Amino acid sequence: MRRIYMDANATTPLLPEVLEAMRPFFIESFGNASSIHQHGQHARAAVERAREQVAALLHCRAAEIVFTSGGTESDNTAIFGVLRPGDHMITSAIEHHAVLHTAEKARDRGMEVTFLPVSGGGAVDPMDVYRALKPNTKLISVMMANNETGVIQPVEQIGKIAAEAEVCFHTDAVQAAGKIPIDVKAIGCHMLSLSGHKLHAPQGIGILYVRRGTRFEPLVFGGAHERQRRAGTENVAGIVGLGKAAEIALAGLADGAVDRIAVLRDRLEQGLLAAVEECGVNGAGQPRVPNTSNLHFDHLEGEALVIALDLKGLAVSGGSACSSGSTEPSHVLKAMGLPLARSRASLRFSLTKQNTGADVDFALEIVPAAVARLRELSPIWQQAKKTPAVTV
Repeated sequence: MRRIYMDANATTPLLPEVLEAMRPFFIESFGNASSIHQHGQHARAAVERAREQVAALLHCRAAEIVFTSGGTESDNTAIFGVLRPGDHMITSAIEHHAVLHTAEKARDRGMEVTFLPVSGGGAVDPMDVYRALKPNTKLISVMMANNETGVIQPVEQIGKIAAEAEVCFHTDAVQAAGKIPIDVKAIGCHMLSLSGHKLHAPQGIGILYVRRGTRFEPLVFGGAHERQRRAGTENVAGIVGLGKAAEIALAGLADGAVDRIAVLRDRLEQGLLAAVEECGVNGAGQPRVPNTSNLHFDHLEGEALVIALDLKGLAVSGGSACSSGSTEPSHVLKAMGLPLARSRASLRFSLTKQNTGADVDFALEIVPAAVARLRELSPIWQQAKKTPAVTV
């Protein structure tokens, strides 16, 4: 059976070039990057080269990159590294659970947290950030791009507010990296999280950008690794893979590869809107990352549609992979004000660099048919079809 993958926001496959860059560090170049002999120094050189590659993607100094195990650790470090009991944090209701649940835990530990609402389009209002500031506010954490809708948040405006208030600003850029240009100086953030497996690097590697001069407490203690900012023997192969993926992502922003993904996403989205009744885009009208489309297919269960499409060879998602199996509706779509039924009827299509026009054609063939079959079995759909239209 032909299988097509359109769930890049959950994870991405390794690019062949990334795997080749990593391969020597599994067998031949196996040294510990903290060792002073030749094996170790070869590994150290590879780590520092990768640090430069990631820094180029973010337009920052290489010394400002701290390697971690992934986005979740980076988010946790940014929050618990800055806050102390009695401090106040501002975040949004649509953050990834790596931020939301950490903020909730911070609240349990004696810190104050404000969760900001979002518009119906899924965007934070910077003025809400300004109005939420308090004398004890120490941290603002607002994501750069939402993992479910792809909606890009106004981080540069928030960065200016944070600078004026002299408050530390962290942004989770896990779903933005490699999809839109990132310049940490223009954003004005003090910290930024990135995860390798969202941009064709391996799982289990990420970074926390920490602006020079930003004071924070490490989350992991032990040796003096990462300039005493994150203890633990470096995952050299993973770091090398992330560096190579960052280099490829930066080139893709310049050579039109990202624009090609946007064209495919738009063709998929427009084709589905034309072919399926009572279908719409969640986050329509907002700036979005080029690979993501979150659509509602009213009068059915999104989970059933995910399964039906998977049986036909198309992998998509009902939302965040970290919430898979949850009986609760998407917290992101709920915060946007979607009715419960529409939230449960929503699917996320997120394309990878490897998707093609033929993949979009395949999706446009099977999705409308799968929706039609499921609606035929839906009492809600049947009742809706029997209800006469109201003429205004």
